[in-house]
Amino acid sequence: MSELQRKVQETIDQLVESGAETGLQVAVYQDGRQVVDAVAGVDAATGSPITSDTLIYSSSAGKALTSAVVHVLVERGVFGYDTPIAEVWPEFAAKGKDKATIRHALTHTLGTPGVPADTTPDDLVDWDKMVTALADAEPWWEPGTKTGYHAQTFGWLLGETVRRATGRPISQVLKEEVATPLGVADELFLGVPASHLDKVAPLVQVGDPVDLDQLEQWMPTYFKAVPKAVQLSVEMCNRRDYLAADIPAGGTFSARAIAKLYAALLGEVDGVRLISPERLREVSAVAVDGVDEIFGHPTQYALGFGLGRPVENGPDASSVLGWPGAGGSHADMDLSSGTTLALTKTRFSPGDYSAVAAVSDVITKAGASV
Repeated sequence: MSELQRKVQETIDQLVESGAETGLQVAVYQDGRQVVDAVAGVDAATGSPITSDTLIYSSSAGKALTSAVVHVLVERGVFGYDTPIAEVWPEFAAKGKDKATIRHALTHTLGTPGVPADTTPDDLVDWDKMVTALADAEPWWEPGTKTGYHAQTFGWLLGETVRRATGRPISQVLKEEVATPLGVADELFLGVPASHLDKVAPLVQVGDPVDLDQLEQWMPTYFKAVPKAVQLSVEMCNRRDYLAADIPAGGTFSARAIAKLYAALLGEVDGVRLISPERLREVSAVAVDGVDEIFGHPTQYALGFGLGRPVENGPDASSVLGWPGAGGSHADMDLSSGTTLALTKTRFSPGDYSAVAAVSDVITKAGASV
């Protein structure tokens, strides 16, 4: 066991033993080689220990899966970043969206950050209903002129574009073009197949749920984009139909599978490289630098990824591309060190990235010894 593996294992064991967490997976790759594969805690449904291949719904950390599919298809010439979405999805041209591009969708500048106000959890699992609503939606701003986090719509916008361009659901494209070549087809999902649903460890609510009424007062624009009925909750995220549906703004996976995906974006891993070095430079450049229309704070996006880690003790934000999940999971790649990090967790603790911070601190202090 390496010193880094030992320190990470000790860290997550302490988090579980203290009651701060219920189940954790951590995976780290450096230069295409896995250097950490650590787990702690138990599956709340079965009482069995969490293992490296346990599947955990990790909400927006799964946006990386959707972005990776898009970049692989751009690499292969299926479409370009500046291809108008309406070129492959004609209905999307409605109400002034004819010039909206794939780049706009990747950078949250498209202007359709909200689902309809009356959307229910049952609607979220109805692909045709959601993409039809988005095609008919009037943008909140002219595409490309402002940015605002497309929390849920990001997935359907890009997912339907992929479906129209390839003739395949995005989950199938992910499996065939990304997960299978990487050898993680049983551990990396947008929609989880029925054969794998029993391998998903349920999320666990510890303490009181978030007070949505109070949160809505603090973030009214966010609740306009994501109505109260479809705010993430343990109940919704544990629904089997929700896990099984293609909702490509989130994903279900093991930490080692998504860490390997990032490693294959960053470089070669097990003989597989998803995109070229030139494409990586394009993907990782700052594409948007402005004030987020949803949250009102300064934000930066690369192509299909956020910049930085949601903790203060991480590496230089400009070199880190990734996505946090609302429940506290996170995965990213650090271009400066050639390192990828993934942490998945079963405790649903919105906005709490203390587990990520603890593990990030261990890795940062390890430095070149990673």
